[in-house]
Amino acid sequence: MVRARGITPVIARRGVEHGSGLGTVRWPVERTFAWLKGFRRLRVRTERRADVHQAMLSLACSIICLRKLILN
Repeated sequence: MVRARGITPVIARRGVEHGSGLGTVRWPVERTFAWLKGFRRLRVRTERRADVHQAMLSLACSIICLRKLILN
């Protein structure tokens, strides 16, 4: 699905150049996880039910997107 959109994964390895030729590469997955860890209920998982955890994850993603839209 990701490759169909023309996105190729770039996995960092120690001491090896990534060779993407893009200069500064931003790591969207790691950055997104860092944003999600900003929400305490997701950082320390206290929910036992998976559906409640999924709802909190969806809410956090919505808040992150809203913040990015407001700031840009």
